[in-house]
Amino acid sequence: MLIEIRNLTKTYQKGDETITPLRDVSLDIDRGEFVSLMGPSGTGKSTLLNQIAGIDKPSSGSITVDGTEITNLSRSRLAKWRAANVGYIFQTHNLIPVLTAYENVELPLLLLPFNRAERRRRVQIALEAVELVDRAGHYPRQLSGGQEQRVGIARAIVTDPTIVVADEPTGDLDSATSTHILALLQRLNADLGTTLLMVTHDAEAAETAGRQLRLDDGRLISDTSDAESLQKTSQESLHV
Repeated sequence: MLIEIRNLTKTYQKGDETITPLRDVSLDIDRGEFVSLMGPSGTGKSTLLNQIAGIDKPSSGSITVDGTEITNLSRSRLAKWRAANVGYIFQTHNLIPVLTAYENVELPLLLLPFNRAERRRRVQIALEAVELVDRAGHYPRQLSGGQEQRVGIARAIVTDPTIVVADEPTGDLDSATSTHILALLQRLNADLGTTLLMVTHDAEAAETAGRQLRLDDGRLISDTSDAESLQKTSQESLHV
C-alpha cells in the first residue's frame, strides 16, 4: 500500500462560520494506481489532493505515504519530503514566462542534490516522455496551451516522484487538447508506473482513470474501479 489515509478531517474558520471540506475520510491507494477524484464544486476534492501532497495539514487524522506519516512532519521536513516525493500538475500550467521549457522542467531538480549532468539527463527523459524535446528552447509564449500543459507534466515527473497530483489538468483546454493530455497521463501511468491522483469535475475525464472516487459534502461516497465497472456491465447484460 502506497498511501494510507485514516479518519482525515479538515476544518477552518471563515468569520463566525466553521467550514469542514473533509469529514472523516479513510482511503488506501496502491502504488501505480491512476485515481480520479470527482464531485461538485466545494466538496473537498482539491482539499484532499493538497493534504496528500503535503501542501496543507489536516485538523485530525493521518496520512502515510510509502511508510512516512507526513502529518507528523515539521513544516521544514514536510517541504523537503514534498520536493523529493510529489509532482504537481496545475490547471493553469504555472510556467515561469522568462524561462524556456527546458528551464521550467529543470526547476524542481534545483531543490535536490543532483549535479548538472544528472539534471540534464532527467530533463531529457521527461521531455521525451511528453514528446516535447524539439520545444526545449522555447518560452511559454511560444507554445500552445496543450504544449504548455505538457511542459507542466514533464516538470511534475522529472524528479521521478512517489506520487503525481493533478488539479483539473484539462480545465483550461479545448476538447481535442484535453483528450491528448488525458491520453498522455494514461500512458505515463501505464508505461512508467506513475501513481497519479487527479481532481476533475468532468465525468469523461474521470473515467480515464483506473479508479474513480466521488466526494460529496466532504465525505467519500463512491469508490469504483474499472474492474468493478466491467463486472457490473457484464452482470447487467446477462439480465437483458
